Amino acid sequence: MFRRCRAASQVALFIGFAALALGAAAGSLQVNPVRVELRNGATSGAVVVRNDGAETVVVQTSILAWTQADGKDVYSPTREALATPPVATIPPGGEQIVRVGLRRPPDPKREVAFRLYVQEIPGPPQPGFQGLQVALRIGLPVFVDPLTAVTRDLEWGAARAADGKIKVMVRNRGNVHLQVYDIALRADGAEPVAGESQLTYILAGETREWLLPIDGTLPVSVPMLRLTAFTDAGEINASVRLDP
Repeated sequence: MFRRCRAASQVALFIGFAALALGAAAGSLQVNPVRVELRNGATSGAVVVRNDGAETVVVQTSILAWTQADGKDVYSPTREALATPPVATIPPGGEQIVRVGLRRPPDPKREVAFRLYVQEIPGPPQPGFQGLQVALRIGLPVFVDPLTAVTRDLEWGAARAADGKIKVMVRNRGNVHLQVYDIALRADGAEPVAGESQLTYILAGETREWLLPIDGTLPVSVPMLRLTAFTDAGEINASVRLDP
């Protein structure tokens, strides 16, 4: 069912993904970079939070352990990492450096993942205000490389679903995450018969499934599909057996 395919490093990345890497915005807050990567045994990193609004903003920071189970993200409290300062006041046009520090060594064999959250603490409403105050919250991935060599290895599979859709499966056999943000399946023609454009992280050792509607018709006799996927490590092209 599965077919292995190693991701080529830094090949054919989408321009849109490169733009995302520049910074994340939520209301008057700007955060740069959009993820923290601790490599070569590093135990600390930082992001810059900027207030582009006209009013002072108070933000709270926190960090959670990030794992996956049954294709879903799982976040849980952790004592293995911390974010400082826990609370900061940022004036209009001002910046605050938020630091992430490990309280454990990097794992010898597998990447460790966390989520750093920067959340606005709403101030008291103005006199006469009757609307709804919304607290902005930005979540950033934090990845800690293993001490061993990084390996990227995805194993793909596909099967016909009972409702006429195609189920696409991927297993991350590498020791670090991969972010998949575009998938296309083709039969004999150049046009895709199914696809998915949602950004998805697949952590080391985890699996993910997509149930994709077929665009048009797909003959029962088709035994193989051509899969193209774009990831944060490059473009993947693979032949995938289509199980009945």
